[in-house]
Amino acid sequence: MTALAPTLEAYFTQRLIGQRQASPNTVAAYRDAWRLVLSFATQRTGKQPSQLDIADLDAPFIGEFLHHLETERRNSVRTRNARLAAKRCDRAIVTYLDDKEADALVAAPDRSRWSGRRDHALLVVALQTGLRVSELTGLRNQDVELRTGPHVRCWGKGRKQRATPIRPQTVSVLRTWMKERAGRPEDPLFPTSRGTPLSRDAVAARVAKHTATAARHQKSLANKRVTPHVARHSCAMALLRAGVDRAVLALWLGHEQVKTTDIYTHADLTIKQQALARTTPPNVRPGRYRPPDRLLAFLQQL
Repeated sequence: MTALAPTLEAYFTQRLIGQRQASPNTVAAYRDAWRLVLSFATQRTGKQPSQLDIADLDAPFIGEFLHHLETERRNSVRTRNARLAAKRCDRAIVTYLDDKEADALVAAPDRSRWSGRRDHALLVVALQTGLRVSELTGLRNQDVELRTGPHVRCWGKGRKQRATPIRPQTVSVLRTWMKERAGRPEDPLFPTSRGTPLSRDAVAARVAKHTATAARHQKSLANKRVTPHVARHSCAMALLRAGVDRAVLALWLGHEQVKTTDIYTHADLTIKQQALARTTPPNVRPGRYRPPDRLLAFLQQL
């Protein structure tokens, strides 16, 4: 066996899982990336993955692999770079829901049906807690405390547990839902009709469906692509506008660094307008700029 196989095995077991305590989602993403690399290398070299050596994965090979991702697999640049994990892509301003849009989305599920009552409770929790979709689908009945100090507990990135407080309105919704949902403590809080946990794709599909319904009454939703992560952004923006400190916001969302919350400051134009209102405008007389030089004047007229 070559050096690549044991090195790769040690990277996953010792580095990712042992040292970094990476979440199952992170491990799965790295695993899938390496499966693609090894499959591509097998096609190019004729060697089985266990026969590949580190020298086989040189810079020209990586370049060919990235080209393969873009041209043959039709991956976007973002996805290609994620596979490479070597540089960052441009970050767009986050999409979030205002209060009216959030209310319309929560009211969209048909609560005359069991699935509608489940989706209503899920959306209320998502918008109030800001949990990631994997954290939402991982919630169990035993993770919810509705008595003194009501909160939900979840396992976030890096296998770190955190508790998020919930409002009285959310407590009321969850109490009603959990009474109907019943089940054992270890059962999923938001199950499918068969009792299994909802998948991330299923949650995304439900959110898209209810957004389309809500857009009939709240027209601004028609121009937004609402995903489960948008609910997380909406929670963060609501907390930021309420004056919550960025350090507390980072703890609330389970961010490793406070700097990560900067994306929400950039997204909120209201905060920037308030900052502008606190400044004193310079005492400048209006008038057209007159260049002091003929060449500058010529350039000015171009």
